[in-house]
Amino acid sequence: MTINKKNLKNIFYIFLTLHLIIWTFIPTITNQNLPLDTIEALAWGSNLDWGFNKHPPMSAFLVEIFYKIFGAKDWAYYLLSQICIIITFYIVFKFAEEFFENKFFSLLSVLLLEGIYFYNFTTPEFNVNICLMPFWALTVFYLWKSFKKNKITDWLLFGLFTGFGFLSKYSFIYLSLSIDVLILYMIFIRKIDFKCLVSLVPFLIILLPHLIWLSENNYTTINYGFDRASVKDSNIFDHLKYPLIFLAKQIAILIPLFLMFVFLNNKLKIKFSFRDNKLLFLLAINIIPLIFVFLTSVIMGAKIRTMWISPFYLFLGVLLIYVSRHKINLNKLKGFTTVFLILFILSPFTYAYVSITENDKRTDYPGKKIAIKAQEVWDKNRNEKIVWIIGGSEWTAGNLSYHLEDRPKWILEWHSRDKFPDAIWLCGEKKGASCLDIND
Repeated sequence: MTINKKNLKNIFYIFLTLHLIIWTFIPTITNQNLPLDTIEALAWGSNLDWGFNKHPPMSAFLVEIFYKIFGAKDWAYYLLSQICIIITFYIVFKFAEEFFENKFFSLLSVLLLEGIYFYNFTTPEFNVNICLMPFWALTVFYLWKSFKKNKITDWLLFGLFTGFGFLSKYSFIYLSLSIDVLILYMIFIRKIDFKCLVSLVPFLIILLPHLIWLSENNYTTINYGFDRASVKDSNIFDHLKYPLIFLAKQIAILIPLFLMFVFLNNKLKIKFSFRDNKLLFLLAINIIPLIFVFLTSVIMGAKIRTMWISPFYLFLGVLLIYVSRHKINLNKLKGFTTVFLILFILSPFTYAYVSITENDKRTDYPGKKIAIKAQEVWDKNRNEKIVWIIGGSEWTAGNLSYHLEDRPKWILEWHSRDKFPDAIWLCGEKKGASCLDIND
């Protein structure tokens, strides 16, 4: 089959459609319960605020929108996750079109991402990392458009998506710092003017409510991030151990992608020219964020958790194709296609096998059965709606909130119940007068 522009777009849209269907269908039929992070986001979404004890609010906003539309249907949240992924893939594709005259290179830039398990195997669990990906991609895309045309509308959209990125997850700061370096460089060589400052307007408007929330809640989400990175308990050896572990994990994660890339450029010849602004841009958005993460681990002795790096490689395919585009023979794609198809098919089969054969996962939790029993206890003792769930973790109380008919709001604690730390309280409209203790 001759590959023309029309066929190429058809292939791309078929790929997106299959990816969405497969990764929505497989977890729907093999999991008994939603994953941990998705339940946490639903727990936060039941009682929306401008921030929560672990993360900024964007992931909670998105799942709550889907809950309002679909209710307690597990497939809807697997679908939400895949919508985020295919939007991200589409933006990467459109971004790549800005860099290649041969549009088939744009397709290859996206297909290479199937070699990274962040973009397939881990995607059924909607969480802050999945939530961040489309905003990460959109930020980069509109930054490039802003550099290219220096239009106010593009700078405003860049600021908008940068704000949404920070509201998704704080790890976005690594991309933001890299962008700051790039903008300063572009201003210095006079490729852009101070028109870029207009991007601060939508950025600050979007971020301001969350900043106010942070100051009113003792910066709890920032403290949580430091705790997860084991910064407070680090010792001198951690400044060497954790960076080396980080590097080793990144090499392991990228092996399948580089295996695919070898079949595109088996001589491994690449062409660099640091006078090439496109190359400098690609290096800035791909390499500098990783350097900042590595330096964080070295300087602070921080333990970098693997999933935190999920959005960092979204444009790695574009970079690899760009630096080797003159050496890629599009008439010899058999090896690449074979590896791609193996990964594309093997990944969902592996997910299904693990989900079915292992019985002690979070996705095996009998959340719906527990909620039915809790509802029966409530109905025997109260003749009103369940309005609140007081206490309990995001997981235990979040499952109740998600599965109960009344969709009660979850709050982490209620001071009058502090002496019962292990209890979960189901409450009516008047919390103090109409509550029942539901043991785990």
